Amino acid sequence: MRKKYRWFILVLLFLAGVINYLDRAAISVVSPIISKDLEINAAEMGLIFSSFFIGYSLFNFVGGYSSDKLGPRRVMGYSMGIWSFFIALTAGAWNFSSLLIARTLFGFGEGPISSTTSKTINNWFPIKERAGALGIAYAGMPLGSALAGPLVGLLALHMGWRWSFVIISFIGIIWAIFWFKIARDTPRKHESVSNEECLEIESGSISNLLSEQKDVKMRTFLKHPTILFTALAFWTYNYILYFFLTWFPSYLTEAKGLSISEMSIVVMIPWIVGALGQALGGFFSNYIYMKTGKLLFSRKAIIVPCLLITAICISLTGVVDTATSSVVLMTFAIFALYLTSSIYWAIIQDTVASNNLGGVSGFTHLLANTSGIVAPALTGFIVQFTGDYTSAFIFAGILAIIGSVAVAIFVKPIILKKSLNIDVQMDKSIK
Repeated sequence: MRKKYRWFILVLLFLAGVINYLDRAAISVVSPIISKDLEINAAEMGLIFSSFFIGYSLFNFVGGYSSDKLGPRRVMGYSMGIWSFFIALTAGAWNFSSLLIARTLFGFGEGPISSTTSKTINNWFPIKERAGALGIAYAGMPLGSALAGPLVGLLALHMGWRWSFVIISFIGIIWAIFWFKIARDTPRKHESVSNEECLEIESGSISNLLSEQKDVKMRTFLKHPTILFTALAFWTYNYILYFFLTWFPSYLTEAKGLSISEMSIVVMIPWIVGALGQALGGFFSNYIYMKTGKLLFSRKAIIVPCLLITAICISLTGVVDTATSSVVLMTFAIFALYLTSSIYWAIIQDTVASNNLGGVSGFTHLLANTSGIVAPALTGFIVQFTGDYTSAFIFAGILAIIGSVAVAIFVKPIILKKSLNIDVQMDKSIK
């Protein structure tokens, strides 16, 4: 039996996720060394961290829209090349301003990855496999964060922080070379994909049915409540993720008394468990769909309870007494949170025409990633105003409840009334 070529594409997407978060987290690992070397104070380093999201959020949409127009192969490959160049350029920074510019441009380069990954999977996987494929592809991201500490730290200690950025940039360039050699925009354009696999991928695709509606504009999807409330839930997901990424290490050292070395090891645990949740969430959703035949229900069945579990665990994290209890609860919270990660993308794939999928995915991701600007600053204000971390954890838990309710009540099938035949088919398949 001939191997299914789409799994080679998925392996490359998984590796792209690893590289993406490895590169993104690298500056956090070596920030104490950079701060001392370039004489950058804490406030300035905070601005450098935030500057990434200026370019990143904007190009979530630009990259996704471009993948609709130019194809995901070119957008993904050039994006990897561009951000690899700018991660290497970081090594040449000589002061605050130059590092700020390099970090902003780096964000531009990384912006397209998630929406373009979603577009690629939509093109290459049948609907029954998409949520699982999304989970595997995005599972590389938390794994990259887990690897960043020991890998980048080791390089920085033995070769200097500048060389650590140069070396990890070469990993991205090598990936891009393989991507251009192996990947195509669609299976039909690849000489190694059998006609049987193409037919399997194309069968039963709701998005492909919708793409026949050539007169439907992207703005029709962008203003639909299903997209907006999915973006709201995604925003709460990202808020908690960036809250954990930026403040949980400080919480462990300042509130729970761990040393820097102890904290560095401990914070890897939630990331590793999160990668497992990232991979499993899509498969759980696919299993529910196979058993019930209800596509949108299979997505809600993951997001709604998992965000509620996250809310409970993260709220309790802020009130328990010991560091061990905090880490255990936060690990459960991150695991439940990451179970939902690929499902937001799956909802968009299930309900949006394929010719607009990249743009709508990018728009949703743009809205969701504004939390990257809000979460670190707001958490800092809450901690400073209240004098402890408890309120910040509880507030994050409240947001998770809001996201859960938004999906449960307001996310419904998108029925485009201009084509009754397609609407009926979609409505029957997605309920």
